[in-house]
Amino acid sequence: MLAVRVYYEDTDFSGFVYHANFLRYMERGRSDYLRLLGVEQGSLFEEAVAEVGAGFAFVVRHMDLDFRRPAKIDDILEVHTHPAEVRGASLTLAQTVRRGEEILIAARIKVAFVAGERATRIPLGLRKAMGADVDATTVDATPAG
Repeated sequence: MLAVRVYYEDTDFSGFVYHANFLRYMERGRSDYLRLLGVEQGSLFEEAVAEVGAGFAFVVRHMDLDFRRPAKIDDILEVHTHPAEVRGASLTLAQTVRRGEEILIAARIKVAFVAGERATRIPLGLRKAMGADVDATTVDATPAG
């Protein structure tokens, strides 16, 4: 969970958070999620170089967003991020932005793991950290609970 305070610069003329800023909050939540798993992005980068000879990037492929309630200046929001599905070269994350118990936005974000300009299997260390099925004979991973 990542806490975010809403500042004046995050709002539009109506005083509510501009919708695109929720995407920024969720991006921070995804980055923080990796850190909270204990995954050091520098080590992950080195692992990708060793496995495929190039660095890596997570590239957003698809987003499903459900804007439910607005947020306003001085709100303290919580960005919750959980893996919904881990597959060979893609990861779907379930994210919510909340104000207390109230869900303001619910989203499913599918990202591709890209190394050397092409989709590449997610490194074993990251798959393990997310609780994915890491059996080498299995292409698909079971969703983490």
